Amino acid sequence: MNPSRPGAGWIEVIAGPMFSGKSEELIRLLRRSLIARQRVQVFKPRLDNRYSEGDVVSHSQMRIPCELVERSDEVLPRLDPRTEVVGIDEAQFFDDALPALCGHLANLGKRVIVAGLDMDYRGVPFGPMPVLLAVAERVQKISAICSRCGAPAAYTQRLVASDELVVVGAAGAYEARCRRCHEPEGAPPASEPWLFPPPGGGGGGSP
Repeated sequence: MNPSRPGAGWIEVIAGPMFSGKSEELIRLLRRSLIARQRVQVFKPRLDNRYSEGDVVSHSQMRIPCELVERSDEVLPRLDPRTEVVGIDEAQFFDDALPALCGHLANLGKRVIVAGLDMDYRGVPFGPMPVLLAVAERVQKISAICSRCGAPAAYTQRLVASDELVVVGAAGAYEARCRRCHEPEGAPPASEPWLFPPPGGGGGGSP
């Protein structure tokens, strides 16, 4: 656990756009914990069934067994008290109670590693991820490669037409884009004015 304070837990967040390697990094860290002979449990939302229902699977086909849950409050009843490391993938699909759950697990002395999209296809902070990024002791924000220009990409571009916020998909439905090449559909609500691009553009995409 935390070498500076034995027995203390903490929260780590791995964030970025699609195709940036978030799940791959989560699996890597969890495998290292297993090598260290720590007890690990992994959870992901039932909604994410793209590759497997019984594993967290990266786009590169790395995988680790997991348990499926519908809501955050299903995690704690399934948690073995002996578990030392808790992994949570696709955190953006969880409800707003996820940060409180992660904080509770950390207070119990667990290392909590969470991976998820920090922004939706419009470039708006996604689900519980903004709060998780704020309360985590460790944050790793990773970028992908822009599918158009090859620059570092922090945004997810939706390629299919839909008015739904959540459309589960992978290659063919989404691709990574940099700020300049990102073409957001829709706009943030007026209650979040800091998310709008500055006057005169600067948000990228088509005029």
